Amino acid sequence: MTENTREIILNVLLEIGQGGELSSNAIHDALAKYQYFSKRDRAFITRVCEGTVERRIEIDYIIDCFSSVPVAKMKPVIQEILRSAVYQIRFMGGIPDAAAVNEAVRLTQKKGFYNLKGFVNGVLRAIVRKKDEIPYPDEHEEPIRYLSVRYSMPEWLIMRWLREFGPYLTEWMLEADLEERPTTVRIKTDRIDRQEILGSLRSQGVTVTHAPYVNYAYNLTDYNYLPALHAFQKGWIFPQDVSSMLVAEVAAPRQGDYVIDVCAAPGGKSLGIADKMGGYGMIEARDLTEDKVALIRENVNRARLINVKPRVCDALVFDADSEQKADVVICDLPCSGLGVIARKADIKYRITPDRITALAELQKMILKNALRYVRPGGTLVYSTCTIGDEENMANVRWILEHYPFELEPLDPYLPRMLHSLATREGHLQLMPGVHDADGFFIARLKRKK
Repeated sequence: MTENTREIILNVLLEIGQGGELSSNAIHDALAKYQYFSKRDRAFITRVCEGTVERRIEIDYIIDCFSSVPVAKMKPVIQEILRSAVYQIRFMGGIPDAAAVNEAVRLTQKKGFYNLKGFVNGVLRAIVRKKDEIPYPDEHEEPIRYLSVRYSMPEWLIMRWLREFGPYLTEWMLEADLEERPTTVRIKTDRIDRQEILGSLRSQGVTVTHAPYVNYAYNLTDYNYLPALHAFQKGWIFPQDVSSMLVAEVAAPRQGDYVIDVCAAPGGKSLGIADKMGGYGMIEARDLTEDKVALIRENVNRARLINVKPRVCDALVFDADSEQKADVVICDLPCSGLGVIARKADIKYRITPDRITALAELQKMILKNALRYVRPGGTLVYSTCTIGDEENMANVRWILEHYPFELEPLDPYLPRMLHSLATREGHLQLMPGVHDADGFFIARLKRKK
């Protein structure tokens, strides 16, 4: 292991915990800075950072069982040194316990906390001795606390899911949120031979397997840095979960359609729709800021697409020039993200019940404008990467009550394995632990003529 690998991990965790940075962004930035690191070191940084964030509630519980000072009262540097070391001790069998302890002590001293290195050493050695005898909350006497510690999920969120989904589905989701999700990519289908793309990936040592539900979706493993792959650089692949790819399937654009994607960054859905339209028609990929639109533009240019127009546009401000002009409007809206906790673990620590309610209201405000862009007979696809009624079906019901739209069945656009009574009505809720995809909601609505 490179000497400063654990120090990089500490800095990333401090950026997340103290700086408020998203874990995915902090880890991505660190890996981009240290591209010259070996594949092994990069994998170690990623796993310890992601795992320490993902398991934080359980890790803090373990530390509190053996520390005279609660984690909540420790200095941030000591918190993160202990957390990352406990993750290695408890969840990484390939790392010697002594190495995790000694490196934590060394890092404590290096960061100027010489007087606390004995404390760090004592807590970690006690955990090593008793790591197979940790007194977890009783499953029957404290069921909510047990689930919270066992799955590192806030208690309020567990109680919310139990009310809405029941105990079995809740625990399936909790288990799924701790499972590693693969890197899934959409293979460019327009004017590029699929075997050439797959051959390029395999020639660089990438293991490629077919993903479910969509025939152009593949899972990638055994690669070091995605942007270094030739297929990525040529715009032949785009990282995107199959749940998100299904939006383009449900939208079912025709060649020559005018499509508006109101919250498009980083552009995955717009690019997928462009592929389906074979270079014809026009997709206007909008987002709020120049930075977000620059990201869309970068991906459009890399994919060499001529029918996607990135545009800075505030979805909360009505665009009169677009009124009843679009054949298809894509509304993949800001949401709580509870369907992608397996990929972005810090979501569960940032979200609150009030924030969910505020997001549901924000979605309605955007929909009020977006619904007016759909021509008579045209289609609006509403989607979120979350689960739960408040941000999903409640908003669909609101649309049906206040606007001249009706749900259209999804079955013609989905694989048979996803068909259900709900898809026959016009909506789909993908659930972690039930479906082999991120948690995701999609509804297809048609404007009445």
